[in-house]
Amino acid sequence: GWDAFGLPAENAAIENKVPPAQWTHENIDYMRNQLKRLGFGYDWDREVATCDPEYYRWEQWFFTRLFRKGVVYKKTAMVNWDPVDNTVLANEQVIDGRGWRSGAVVERREIPQWFLKITDYADELLNDLDQLDGWPEQVRTMQRNWIGRSEGVEMHFGIAGREETLSIYTTRPDTLMGVTYVAVAPEHPLASEAAAGKPELQAFIEECRNSGVAEAELATQEKKGVDTGLKAVHPITGAEVPIWVANFVLMAYGSGAVMSVPAHDQRDYEFAQTNDLAIKQVIHPASDAQVADLATAAFVEKGVLQDSGEFSGLSSAQAFAAIGDWLEQAGKGARQVNYRLRDWGVSRQRYWGCPIPVINCPACGAVPVPEADLPVLLPTDVSVDATGSPLKKMDAFINTTCPECGGSAARETDTFDTFFESSWYFARYACADKTDGMLDERANYWLPVDQYVGGIEHAVLHLLYARFFNKLMRDEGLLDPDEPFTCLLTQGMVLKDGTKMSKSKGNTVDPQGLIDRYGADTVRLFTMFAAPPDQSLEWADSGVEGAYRFLKRLWKMAQQHVAGGAVPELHKDGLTDRQQALRQRVHATLAKVSDDVGRRYTFNTAIAANMELMNEMGRLDDASGQGRAVMQEALETVVLMLSPIVPHVTHVLWHALGHEQAIIECSWPVVDESALVQASIELVVQVNGKVRGRISIAADAGKAAIEAAASGEENVLKHIADKPVRKIIIVPGKLVNVVI
Repeated sequence: GWDAFGLPAENAAIENKVPPAQWTHENIDYMRNQLKRLGFGYDWDREVATCDPEYYRWEQWFFTRLFRKGVVYKKTAMVNWDPVDNTVLANEQVIDGRGWRSGAVVERREIPQWFLKITDYADELLNDLDQLDGWPEQVRTMQRNWIGRSEGVEMHFGIAGREETLSIYTTRPDTLMGVTYVAVAPEHPLASEAAAGKPELQAFIEECRNSGVAEAELATQEKKGVDTGLKAVHPITGAEVPIWVANFVLMAYGSGAVMSVPAHDQRDYEFAQTNDLAIKQVIHPASDAQVADLATAAFVEKGVLQDSGEFSGLSSAQAFAAIGDWLEQAGKGARQVNYRLRDWGVSRQRYWGCPIPVINCPACGAVPVPEADLPVLLPTDVSVDATGSPLKKMDAFINTTCPECGGSAARETDTFDTFFESSWYFARYACADKTDGMLDERANYWLPVDQYVGGIEHAVLHLLYARFFNKLMRDEGLLDPDEPFTCLLTQGMVLKDGTKMSKSKGNTVDPQGLIDRYGADTVRLFTMFAAPPDQSLEWADSGVEGAYRFLKRLWKMAQQHVAGGAVPELHKDGLTDRQQALRQRVHATLAKVSDDVGRRYTFNTAIAANMELMNEMGRLDDASGQGRAVMQEALETVVLMLSPIVPHVTHVLWHALGHEQAIIECSWPVVDESALVQASIELVVQVNGKVRGRISIAADAGKAAIEAAASGEENVLKHIADKPVRKIIIVPGKLVNVVI
């Protein structure tokens, strides 16, 4: 399938001066051909492209269903604006204050946006992580932290001289008696009101609007603020404290206002120090092991309350409950659960995306497009540049009639965030040929996905959105599973010169030239052998050469064996020690490779095990009937084990080894447990660390028997001659070193 909409395709089309639709479809055709040449066993009857109207019509239909259910809404919001890509970014798409695609420093802007209420599913998204035992714990932890559930108290501070109150959420009500000032976000209505006639405050608010928005950036940037001149009234003591506008307060979290306790919060401490604000300690260390030195830093640990009126002497945990009770009884607060997670803004101000199926009517407001009028087609005969979406200039697209009143109306010109398309494609694979609905019963047959592969960079992007979308589809009655992916493997990136390969960066390696020179199987083998799938792979042409040499060696070994003529039936009884030893190695390797491939997904070690086995096979040099029978079994096993990785070469070799059935139709080989029981083993014998011979000895032989056999080996005797043996070192199951 092809995740085909989005900024990379649009920007590449602009750069190459072709329409995005043409650019995208040409690249899909090229990449499809490459995948086929590489021999990937995809079911092309299930192919989807997210830019195909037959695909995106159903997400438009689904959006209108969510609209009518109230899961979708539009509001003017302070958003993340990427000045290079000229579009809004979701919070999850801002990495260290920069756009995840462009790398540009993100700005804050107020723009009307469509949102999905992912926060309605916050608890379920959080709790269901416990079911995902097949996911890496790192990804689950990242999602837990991103959802960010916290328990606290929302309280109401008065505003001196006014009737209204200021709502503030805190997870540390035990520190309430230490509040010395209140801080509000630059976007807070109180800040805008206080700024009237105050140029300094107005300038500060404007400065904050143009600063970065990432929480990580806000946490590390210089703490700045301006006094509003207003006073907040403490809900318990009635004391008045100043209200400041501060650049570290997020409007999107809680109510956009925080109670500041400099003695017990490091951020508040730094701000108070800078602005000469009072610092009042109300939490005392609970043990001598804790130290509170307010001359150097805030004391942020929990402890015992002091200077807190009737709450003095309580532990922090006791005070949480007691202060919460007091505020609730006084009508000045209530316990509350908050989330770091924000609703998902899905509007994008660029052209190459799925049109949002909404009509804006002056009389009726926002009206979803009726199902009979779907899909809303994205015009493809357009001229696109980097200055914004051409949809906003296309009267033929914009002008329409309202489905409800029949009056003149305008189409929505924003398009969906491309994560909208990638949040449900896995379900569409199950019924890609369905033309009269989004999904059918086949989705329940195939889902959840048994094994999903995706980069960890999408832990709080695609992987979170897909879980959310799955639950939305479940609640719409489209499918049954609660979760989309049972097991998750987070693969590493392919690097070139130490940098992640990326189409947008133009530093990719086109495999076509390598396929033409070495063949598809060589490229496949190198890619699987160069690194475990969960680690990054540094591309190196020298590694491709090594993979090519290995395949030539396998080919030569098989062809030489076949040239020897007919092979008799293998008789397990009566094999020589060398034959038994090789057969034991074959089945031990098979057991290891089965585990590497089937459970651990360490394909590189599976390939390495086959390489080591072939080294042993090369040493057999036994032209007897049973020697050739053992070699036949060994070659068949190697070819079967490598067939998922190098299907073309192994297909030919399988037939050469005498089989009519295609190897792709064959079952995975089965370990012969009896072969793993070794009657004898082969040990390397060294003299002073240099290999001088090999001995075959009973697997259960004792130390004395091993020493005697090693010392008596013909070539070893020559090197010992008449020199005294100082000691004999035995490495069980591997070697004997005679030291003279």
